[in-house]
Order: sequence, then C-alpha cells, then structure tokens
Amino acid sequence: MTTPQQSHRADVLVLAAALIWGVAFYFQKTAMDDIGPLLFIGLRGMLASVALLPLAFYERKNTSSPVTSLLPIAMLGGLLFFIAGSIQQLGLVTATVTNTGFLTAIYVVITPFLYWIIKKRAPDKVTWFAVVLAFFGVWGLSGGTLDGLSNGDILVACSSIFWALLLITTGESAKHQQPLSYTCIQFFVVGVLGLLSALLFETVEWESIKQAAVPVLYVGLLSTAFTFALMAMALKHVAAPRASILLSTETLFAAAAGYVMLGERLSIIAWIGAALILTAVLVLTRSRA
Repeated sequence: MTTPQQSHRADVLVLAAALIWGVAFYFQKTAMDDIGPLLFIGLRGMLASVALLPLAFYERKNTSSPVTSLLPIAMLGGLLFFIAGSIQQLGLVTATVTNTGFLTAIYVVITPFLYWIIKKRAPDKVTWFAVVLAFFGVWGLSGGTLDGLSNGDILVACSSIFWALLLITTGESAKHQQPLSYTCIQFFVVGVLGLLSALLFETVEWESIKQAAVPVLYVGLLSTAFTFALMAMALKHVAAPRASILLSTETLFAAAAGYVMLGERLSIIAWIGAALILTAVLVLTRSRA
C-alpha cells in the first residue's frame, strides 16, 4: 500500500525525470556542434548500456526466464530507438530545442492510431479531439502556416511516429518482467547501430568526441540510464497514467532550456500552438487516468 508521503516522493521523482529529459534537448542540440548525429546516438546508447549492465545482471539473478526469450523484442526496441533517435538528432541540427520538445510530444497522440493499425483498437472520441488540437498546435507552432516548419521540425515530427512504435514495443516487453535487461540490451543495440553507422557515414575523430563529452555524458548517463532508474522507483508508487501526465511537463522544461540557454523565442501564435500540443497530450493522458 502506497502512503501519501511515498506518492508525493514518487511524483517528485517523475518530475525530476521530466526536467532531466527536457534539458537533454539542449545537450542533444549543442553536441551537434562537434560530432555527427549518428555518432552521438551510438555513444549515447553504448554509455547507457554499460551503466545499466550491473543492474541488469542483478535482475537476472532474481528471474528464471531465459534472456533468449527477451532478445527479439529487445532488439526490435533497439532498432526503433535508433531510428527515432537518429531522425530526431538530424532534425535538431536545424530545429530549435523548444520546437523539438513540443513536436516530439506528438507521439502520445500518434500511439492510439498505431494501436488501431496493429491491434485493431479504434481510437475513441477523446483521441480524435486530441488529434485536432495537436494539428492546430503544429500549425500554430509553425507560425500559422505549415510552410513555416523547417526541415528539422518536419524530421522531429516524423521521429514521433517511431517513438510511438517504441512505446508500444516497450509495453509488450513488460510481459517478460525483465525491464532492466530489456533496456540494457535495447541500448546496446542502439550503441552498435549508431557507432557502425557513424563509421560508415560520418567523420569520427577522438578530439571531436572529447569536445562533445559533456553533452554525451549528460544524455547517455543522466538522461538515459539514471532517469530509467528514477522511473523504475517512481512507478512502484504512482500509476502510469498519472506519471504520463507529469512527464508531459518535459515539453515545458525543454522550452525553458531553449529560452534560458539558447535565447530561443516564440511568437504569440507559436506559443498558442505549443499550448495546444501540450493540451492535446494532457487531454489524452488524463482520459486514461
């Protein structure tokens, strides 16, 4: 039984994760000043996998299920994360941190429609309402015309499709009851795919990697491995629907990071659009609470 004090602490942990993820967009963008997006994804995945390895080994000691049963879905999760993360990183080269935060959040709205395609579960009226809000939100965020979206914005919006697929895959992995092992394998796949792709398509230099050390460490260790541990602790005492509502504040933290650290500014209509996207996310998550 969860006490009010435990519930409060869990809420704080979820908000801390949202803060770390929101600020991570700043580091993801600034890392592109020194290294390519594929190398960044590879380093991020490998660092997170190594950091989670001891926890995964501990989990393995307390389960009788063979890790081989987990491999297919964990590898699929890694592939989807790599695709989503790569597209997002490519978008961040030109997209602002603020726009990235709000456009990425669209995955919450897209997920029910992917469920419709994959599991034949038709969206309800609330979902359709959220889609309308999200559409006008993107329209407003682009300045009142979809032509106002940069190529980076479009890429970030496209990445939300794969983030939604990853969310569904991660949900399916829960039946294996090995979340730490799943995540560790997933990020190892991300690391391998990212590093191999970087060696093939980008210039990899040790000096450049050292220049990008702070963003890579922040995202690989703090924003990925550490926040997963935070969420694992928090979800013992807070329901997933409530957690998803709290996590939607990630978009606000991203906007704050862009405002304070990069001097990004939005027009009035763009702020209205951002508010509509956030409202769509809150409406959808609240309907599942």
